[in-house]
Amino acid sequence: MADPLHERYMKATRAHQSHEASCSTCLPGTRCAAGERLYESFARLQDAYLAQQRKRG
Repeated sequence: MADPLHERYMKATRAHQSHEASCSTCLPGTRCAAGERLYESFARLQDAYLAQQRKRG
């Protein structure tokens, strides 16, 4: 059975990476508004997923 949190985390990762690769405004440490939103979503889901993995042991 697929883990819904993992699927959302991977989707957010792809969206962030895709945006970063195509946005001429985004630079490491400096992002446009859309890039910042995508990064924050990715980071939040990554934190949640890693916390879930630590709980599973």
